[in-house]
Amino acid sequence: MITYLINSLKSEKKISQEQTQRLDNLSTKVDELKLESYEAKLNPHLFKNILNSIQSNAYQTYYTIDKLANVLDYILYESKDNFVTIKDEIDFTKNFIEINKVKVSPLFDFQVKTKIDETSPYYQEKIILPLLSIDFIENAFKHTDFQQANSFIKIMLELNNKSFQIQVINKISPKNSLKKETGGHGSQSLKHRLKMVYGDNFSLSKTVEQDMFIANLKINLHEFYTKMHTN
Repeated sequence: MITYLINSLKSEKKISQEQTQRLDNLSTKVDELKLESYEAKLNPHLFKNILNSIQSNAYQTYYTIDKLANVLDYILYESKDNFVTIKDEIDFTKNFIEINKVKVSPLFDFQVKTKIDETSPYYQEKIILPLLSIDFIENAFKHTDFQQANSFIKIMLELNNKSFQIQVINKISPKNSLKKETGGHGSQSLKHRLKMVYGDNFSLSKTVEQDMFIANLKINLHEFYTKMHTN
């Protein structure tokens, strides 16, 4: 699916030779991926929407191809490790957000706030599971009602000396039920993955409050690190 979409994008006359080369490189990386497992993590429809959107603007195309290349590099190479550094996971999350923003009007209320203590002992430590943010970001773009004037998406990333937190809040349509999403397969598989590694040293919640969907993950890094190095 992703390979087909990349080839379709290359056929556009407005794509420059340099951009075509970048897409060739991306296509090679996609071929290296085990699509049966990775496309379960990365929704191919998400890439379809992204690649369709970036055809409209040459600069935007170059910029987004660069971000998409970074995302694929991370999935292909870094995420094969059991743990990654929080710095690398945050960089991946920012790139993943950027390629999703292509689909959104510049006037849309999209907020990304980071409160990262780079002096934290865990910032450069391989202590976090890779690709934790995908579920949160994909759900936000999937369920946000972009037609409402007061619609929004807010993403917060925070790291301190004790914990790492991801919170995503987005406006939803009253007709858009998220009951299945809050307890569905994606949510349960993420929770199981976290439980297997972090035990009781994390909290995960996905709730609907009025017209807002709130997803929150907090990992107690201090407790987990202490247990990991004392057992």
